[in-house]
Amino acid sequence: MVASSTPPDRGNVDPRIDWETGGIETELGWSLQAMYLGFARTAARAVAGVPGGPRGYQVLVAITTEEPSSQLALAQRLGIDKTAMTYVVDGLEGDGLVERRPDPRDRRIRQVIPTAAGRALLAEARVALRDVEGALMRDLSAEEQAQLRELLARVALGAGDAESCAAAPATPYEQPVAAPHRSNSLTSTSASAANVRNTA
Repeated sequence: MVASSTPPDRGNVDPRIDWETGGIETELGWSLQAMYLGFARTAARAVAGVPGGPRGYQVLVAITTEEPSSQLALAQRLGIDKTAMTYVVDGLEGDGLVERRPDPRDRRIRQVIPTAAGRALLAEARVALRDVEGALMRDLSAEEQAQLRELLARVALGAGDAESCAAAPATPYEQPVAAPHRSNSLTSTSASAANVRNTA
């Protein structure tokens, strides 16, 4: 039998992982699904105080770390159906966590901007979520946890790259695919300007 993957080139291989015969735990798809399900069961509780739950949390993260964008652009960025995004932003706005403001470059477009209350709630939710993530990754050292975060982020950025995925066969999805290549992260200069706008 040919192993489905190659064991890591290090001495401390976890004995629970059957690299020799290519057990199910060596399959990326199984590992990703098991990890996601384990995360989802507990992460939802960590962000339960955010309107829209995990989606609302992701919106708050995006609008506080990136250049202001429209509701539609956020939906495309995060892979959230635009109708569902409307409800998420409505909920956040209803609780005073975000505001819709006209785009200074095109007043027909309304940008989603975080309020001070939104930033405060995000900070609280992030602490709770990091506790959940730490529990999920408890078998990894702090260094390994940081490495896993970086590796997953790099894979996610590549998976969302429209050009690199162009040759892949078309597959019907039940929901839109997130587009990390659309990221427009705040620079230190634009972050300062955004803070001035948000507190104005």
